[in-house]
Amino acid sequence: MLILGIETSCDETAASIVEDGKIIRSNVVASQLSLHRRFGGVVPELASRAHLQAISPVLEKACQQAGVSLQDLGGIAVTYGPGLIGSLLVGVSVAKSLSYVHNLPFIGINHLEGHIHSASLSHSINPPFVSLIASGGHTSLVFIKGDSDYKLLGATRDDAAGEAYDKVAQLLGLGYPGGPEIDKLAQRGDKDKIRFPRPYLPNSFDFSFSGLKTAVLYYLRDRKKLPVTGFKLRDADYTLPGTGKLSVSEVADIAASFQAAVVDVLVKKSFRAVMETKVKTLVVGGGVTANRGLRKALRDKAEEDKIKVYMPPPDLATDNAAMVAASGYHRIKKGERSNPLTLNAVANLSL
Repeated sequence: MLILGIETSCDETAASIVEDGKIIRSNVVASQLSLHRRFGGVVPELASRAHLQAISPVLEKACQQAGVSLQDLGGIAVTYGPGLIGSLLVGVSVAKSLSYVHNLPFIGINHLEGHIHSASLSHSINPPFVSLIASGGHTSLVFIKGDSDYKLLGATRDDAAGEAYDKVAQLLGLGYPGGPEIDKLAQRGDKDKIRFPRPYLPNSFDFSFSGLKTAVLYYLRDRKKLPVTGFKLRDADYTLPGTGKLSVSEVADIAASFQAAVVDVLVKKSFRAVMETKVKTLVVGGGVTANRGLRKALRDKAEEDKIKVYMPPPDLATDNAAMVAASGYHRIKKGERSNPLTLNAVANLSL
């Protein structure tokens, strides 16, 4: 069965055709990074307009790469939440129209469910297991008891992990998106140089990274005796106006120490959830999963605790439509359907 997946929850316009929930026949992603970079983050109205321009070419390219037409499809799956409402509406409207016109089975997919299934595109995974979802908008721990049987263990109370990365990168003048830049610098820095706080939130599986972000702000402010404004990346150093220079090695130490704090929390909470639910498998998804520091820490801890950990390759960790198509395949195969005339986008959709 061939399923067309459509993903437009934030700033990627994506379409993918997946066979039998496993074989990726095509996976096309149109990024908007260059559009939003100068604003330091995603501008919802601009994202919506960019989706409108990109959706038709992306769908056409996905079908061409897969060598199929819409008549060959067994169904259409689309992300209908959570996300930016304007962005979601573009993908949902197109998917509903295609389903109605071509009389194809149609299913709405939760974006977080897509991330849970992303690792299954490259690994054979059977429930029960615990899933860590770490991205720019979400940091969640979910217990998957069985097929489509989810129990939310914990979620972010304020800044998600990826959001904290972006905000700290702004403080350091590293641009947007900040995660990859901090990860690069962290490889060169000393993670034990600065001891940033670890927001563990005892007796809870929830996450909170806002205080960690503020700790970095205060560290920089106190070090230079000024609020952190005007950080600019120069050829070999970072400059605060009127205060001298921070060397690249100093900024690398800050990046490494910040990343160590985030990774410590994600890893310790994830494996505690595995222990308390008495499962032997951890599945990880979301854009932060592409982070090299996190991937290494997860593998090391899994080896130490004799736990299986499954992660998607970096290109499937970030938002994509293959994970949506894979999720849709399992639901459509079971006979589940959404009504293409009544399904609506839901910005704050819960799992």
